[in-house]
Amino acid sequence: MNEKLVEIAWPGLGITVAAELDQRNPALAQCFWDALPYRSLQGHALVAGHHLYHVAPVHSLLHAPAEHRVDRRTVPDGTLFGSRLQHLGIKYGELTEPMTATPIGQVLPEHLDGLIEAGREVWRAVYTTKEPVIAEVRRAGESGGHRLPRLPVGDPQVNALISDVHAETERIWLDPPRELVDLHEGRIASRAGSYETVLTTLLFVNGETRPLGYSCYGGLVRAAIEGMPMPWLRQMTRLLAHTPAEFLGYCGLDTLWGFTRRLLDNLDRINDHVDFMSVMATMALYCNCLGGWNLHLFPWEAGDSLRRVEAHV
Repeated sequence: MNEKLVEIAWPGLGITVAAELDQRNPALAQCFWDALPYRSLQGHALVAGHHLYHVAPVHSLLHAPAEHRVDRRTVPDGTLFGSRLQHLGIKYGELTEPMTATPIGQVLPEHLDGLIEAGREVWRAVYTTKEPVIAEVRRAGESGGHRLPRLPVGDPQVNALISDVHAETERIWLDPPRELVDLHEGRIASRAGSYETVLTTLLFVNGETRPLGYSCYGGLVRAAIEGMPMPWLRQMTRLLAHTPAEFLGYCGLDTLWGFTRRLLDNLDRINDHVDFMSVMATMALYCNCLGGWNLHLFPWEAGDSLRRVEAHV
């Protein structure tokens, strides 16, 4: 058996596929291999096409080197991708987005039919039923399980914050956050939403949560890796994190806003790049987890009457 053979299972669907990690981006593939096994909420692309992805509890994905890049549209179905958005992605059909990505493996040919079936069922769950589908990724022939890595920080106050963020991320990793459930069911203490509308608030929450994890915290990790001086890193954190987190707190994500205030209050206590990266990677994983749940809970069927039409030239 190949030492880099993995199984991706969706127990709720009764589907398991096998895939082989390869050497196109060996450091990225090793990040996944070292993190196995884990479980995660399975998501589906909402714009790009027939593509599965989920947040992987792998902090090093934010910065691991990956030099071999491809246009996702051109590679075979079943291609696995590792992403700096902390995703494991799997193409299972047509993609329309001209986005380069970093391949790390391939679903075995005899398992492609199962992958396509899983893709369709996950789309139905995300778009219509809202029943969470959990993915389990494990080494082939080994038992499954789950663990969420905890990054240590030297300063006691900052370390206490990271412990709390880690604990909250663990709590909501496989169960929807109560704050998001309340928000999607229209229970908004601040009364955000002009003329009592909820959909507009949900749209803006989605629009702020995803870049907060992807661009703000993920970007700060990469800036630290590239050697940006600590005073600049602290200032960039203040500039990038405060406004979106404050807005999300107003919309109902009080826990996120509370963590952000504590982070900003303690920024000057972070004095080295390693601790800074640990803090920002922990915040990125938490925000990306929130983003995954928000995408799952969002009432996409509200726009069912809006369908793409072919342009006539």
